[in-house]
Amino acid sequence: MAIVKFVKLNSDAIVPTYGTPFAAGADLYALPHGDIKINSGETVMIHTGIAMQIPDGTAAFIFARSGIATKRGLAPANKVGVIDSDYRGEIMVPIHNHSHTQQVIASGERVAQMVIMPYIKAEFTESETLEETERNVSGFGSTGTK
Repeated sequence: MAIVKFVKLNSDAIVPTYGTPFAAGADLYALPHGDIKINSGETVMIHTGIAMQIPDGTAAFIFARSGIATKRGLAPANKVGVIDSDYRGEIMVPIHNHSHTQQVIASGERVAQMVIMPYIKAEFTESETLEETERNVSGFGSTGTK
């Protein structure tokens, strides 16, 4: 288990938590400073009041929580957020309301989940050719539906 240092930028901030012992994503909480109304089709920046020191060689990826995404239509506006290891500012989550009705983020509600993952840094090298594969240039839908 990795150690991730964090700073509470607001004394009321809620520290991220894992819902179960085997959960990959740590829940991020809205600052408990009152309910936040989000109109249909609107995006609102949700403050967490937390800043983190993401370990070198990893990044924090912000994903939707399945419950509020599927039941209420609330999900990160950028689909998957990426927090680089050199960012030290407040973690904020842009939540978009995909539903047809106004939704409310309750004070202190879990709004997204954060997964810390390693990544590979690439050096891009121009080439005249690429190795061929069975799929090769076949794109969208090329592997069928069943």
